[in-house]
Amino acid sequence: MLAQSAKDLERVQAQLPDHRLELVDGEIIVMPPSGYESDEVASEFSAQLRNWVKPNKLGRVTGAGAGFNLPNANTRSPDVSFVAAARLRSSPRSFADLAPDLVVEVKSPTDSLKKLREKIQEFLSLGTQIGILIDPEQRSLELYQANQERIVLQDGDTLRLPDLLPGWSLAIAELWPLEFPE
Repeated sequence: MLAQSAKDLERVQAQLPDHRLELVDGEIIVMPPSGYESDEVASEFSAQLRNWVKPNKLGRVTGAGAGFNLPNANTRSPDVSFVAAARLRSSPRSFADLAPDLVVEVKSPTDSLKKLREKIQEFLSLGTQIGILIDPEQRSLELYQANQERIVLQDGDTLRLPDLLPGWSLAIAELWPLEFPE
């Protein structure tokens, strides 16, 4: 579906309120629902992050429903995002007109790792400081920062982002859904 701007996207979104949409290179993309596991992982990452950010008044954490009007005219929605308080003093009613400081994408069964990595690179090229790709199937997390090598973390590792979130840490093993005994 072709569109010209974020305003067109908002109009289509109003007509399709139950669908998650993005605007990429002038085309409206309907995002398929994520898998249960990938959404649970995204929710866990978001909760862990929000539980540090909110009491410390560091900024705003949002989920997949929050859209960002990016400087390249695309409107994208990462699975989890963080914007520092100094950059977004109050929540916009519609899309935020900036690139978030942190974006997280969680691979669902229908996602392509290549496309998710490209999306993260797009954010980094537009000013996002940190991009994270989580692959629940591989139980791994890829950490991306502009002009740096990718870092891969797995169970037993701890994610720390001292430049962006001083003092915050997350054990990778805590991301995965619990399994309950029968």
